[in-house]
Amino acid sequence: MTLASLAAFAGLCLVLSVTPGPDTFLVLRIALNRPSAGIVAAAGSALGAIAWAGLVGVGLAAILEQSAELFRWVKIAGGLYLLYLGVSSFIKSRKAAKASADGTGDSAPLPYSRLSALGAGALSTLLNPKVGLFYLAVVPQFIPHGGNTMGTSLILGVVVAVIAFAYLSMIAVVAFKAMRWLKRPKVSTVVERVSSGVIAGLGVGVVASGATS
Repeated sequence: MTLASLAAFAGLCLVLSVTPGPDTFLVLRIALNRPSAGIVAAAGSALGAIAWAGLVGVGLAAILEQSAELFRWVKIAGGLYLLYLGVSSFIKSRKAAKASADGTGDSAPLPYSRLSALGAGALSTLLNPKVGLFYLAVVPQFIPHGGNTMGTSLILGVVVAVIAFAYLSMIAVVAFKAMRWLKRPKVSTVVERVSSGVIAGLGVGVVASGATS
């Protein structure tokens, strides 16, 4: 694989990263009150991307392309997980707002620990079949004939992970700084609930798409 092809792949990954998706909204939601947790969630997403690259390397991810039924259930599982994240985040936001109004809680709740943020980011990517299909459709085009399929796939996976981590980390920091500028409780509550609703909406859409496919 030449440097030119690697640069072309990196450019494609950059375009993919800046396109809003479940990982973007998840990191945004987690980072609103704790940027370090958002960065850890970005790292979890990057690890999930590398795991998908490994699956492609050993040929396991090809099952998603060959079996429409398996793809359907993986898609539904990913949608249900996103729905869970959105609903649980919304419930946590309501509880935090109530505690703040009662004077029993802080105005900046921390609903995600670093460990839970890492797991949420990783699972969000692992349960997103579109990531696997991206690798299946694009990565083989950059693997030289007769080359080390597993090694090349992992190298490309690391490229995806590094670019995604850098972009999502920037999203986490910007989200936190924006919340510091707009620290009014009502604004914070609206942003948290809207981001939770977007995640839940994505989950519902994925489940509906999987159920009708």
